[in-house]
Amino acid sequence: MTRAVDGALPPDLHRPAYGVATLADVLPGVAAALGTPVPRGDLPGDPLGLAGALHGARRVAVLLVDGLGADLLRAHAEIAPTLAALAAPVGTLQAPCPSTTPVSLATIGTGLPPGSHGILGFVTDVPGEGRTLNHTQWGDDPDPADWQAQPTVFERVAAGGATVTAVGPWAYAGSGLTVAAYRGAGYTGAVGPGDLTALMRSALDAGPRALVYGYMAELDLTGHVRGVDSPSWRAQLALVDRVVEQLVDGLPDDAALLVTADHGMLDVPAATRLDLDDEPDLADGVRLLAGEPRARYVHTEPGAEADVLARWRGVLGDRAWVVGREEAIASGVFGPVEEPLAARIGDVVALARGSWALVSPRLEPGPSRLAAYHGSLTATELAIPLLVAHGRALS
Repeated sequence: MTRAVDGALPPDLHRPAYGVATLADVLPGVAAALGTPVPRGDLPGDPLGLAGALHGARRVAVLLVDGLGADLLRAHAEIAPTLAALAAPVGTLQAPCPSTTPVSLATIGTGLPPGSHGILGFVTDVPGEGRTLNHTQWGDDPDPADWQAQPTVFERVAAGGATVTAVGPWAYAGSGLTVAAYRGAGYTGAVGPGDLTALMRSALDAGPRALVYGYMAELDLTGHVRGVDSPSWRAQLALVDRVVEQLVDGLPDDAALLVTADHGMLDVPAATRLDLDDEPDLADGVRLLAGEPRARYVHTEPGAEADVLARWRGVLGDRAWVVGREEAIASGVFGPVEEPLAARIGDVVALARGSWALVSPRLEPGPSRLAAYHGSLTATELAIPLLVAHGRALS
């Protein structure tokens, strides 16, 4: 392996193709199909051609299955026959960077890369406040409307006259991430997969023109805890397939269903876990450690950036792509980064290579014990499906 310089990534990591075939491009295409094109600055409105692929559907359901990587789905097609039989009209898409749930949910919701919407990691620094924000535990501080100020696709489609609904876990109703990513949609909390299925089907029937978004979390959680090469993960995938089967069977004649994901996932064995707590030199000059085990943001004390970067590069070697903030931004992995948002990215960025994870049992006892991870830019973490089913009138 070789180290990248001047904003170039090593060959085993990949820059998401924003505006071509990423998660950011899904809902703008759906909006175009529903007659409400979404402006995205320099990005095309419907690069996936979904306005054509959806065959004139007037009601569209989008189901995002957390952790349903395209590589994992292909490897277990026999467990998920409904998913395996769905059409893939535009091929495999890519998750954003970092390839982690809060970033991806804001990316699909806004139709924009992370550098534009500002949710740039699982845990990020709150600049100037000496604290971090875990986006999955976010309430109303900071204010979601300020932290993620971009309009969502849901808002734009609702303004165009369609009925817009988001269905997700009951516990996340009103959370900061829900408000930031899904505002404009009426949020309905589901208490389980069966409830989610029924609520999505009901929402599709709510009007002649509708966008219904659903989010399932259980597959990702099972992968993290048990591993993606486990009987538990395979059993959970079979349940996901059953949910999709029920959604397909219940599609109104003029409706279409899209199934996608937020990232892939890989098991991390003990041999490829670097315990940051066992490397005391890595803490010198570090003010705050953020991110997650495969996508680290290191915020330094004033003036210590160069020394911290050199130490992290020296210790991590080929186990991660380690660059300064400016080089990470120049690489394009976040898309164009709005200047006020750049400080949320670490002074030093370390994206894991291979199956490495950069754990800290002292600071993060729970996350450091997980079996599988995601967050970096390997092909497996980035590859996500985009599958489609049509109601009878559109088939």
